[in-house]
Amino acid sequence: MHNENTHTGPSFSLKNRLGRLIWNIFYIVGFRYSPRPFHGWRAQMLRTFGADVGKGVHIYPGAKIWAPWNLKLGDRCGIADGTILYSQGLITVGKNAVVSQGAHICAGTHDYTVPGFPLQTAPIRIEDYAWIAAEVFVHPGVTISEGAVIGARSVVNSDMPAWMVCAGFPCKPIKPRIAESEIENFKASSH
Repeated sequence: MHNENTHTGPSFSLKNRLGRLIWNIFYIVGFRYSPRPFHGWRAQMLRTFGADVGKGVHIYPGAKIWAPWNLKLGDRCGIADGTILYSQGLITVGKNAVVSQGAHICAGTHDYTVPGFPLQTAPIRIEDYAWIAAEVFVHPGVTISEGAVIGARSVVNSDMPAWMVCAGFPCKPIKPRIAESEIENFKASSH
């Protein structure tokens, strides 16, 4: 459990802190400096530390993972260099979803209404076929619904609807995302 007062002690248990210490050693030695094409190697390292990792996942060596045991990666998802998966709480990335460079997926915060600033965690869910563009910040407890596209540098502090292009600070739905099959049908019918 979490400490109720961050002024008097750490937010996480000794077991959690030791686990992260060991993970960080392996991250530096075997993950961070592994060759870019070694996606399977990095996926296996994450599995070894408790992550639920699907098939064909492309996770790049410059991605930073806080706690692999709080991570679920669906089949064929992509996690780019520079991404921060701050998995103090559970982070789920669905199949065929993409998290682009510099995105910060943050599943933990502190309750500023309490003098001790106790840690609060809330799961983040990025559903199948969603795309989180470069340098997006996703707050704890948010769901990015299936097929949603989140525009670069957006700040997402509430759930985003399925198959919509969303952007801004705060992030809001802008327009429907048109599926590739619909574009091909449109091109074929316009000739």
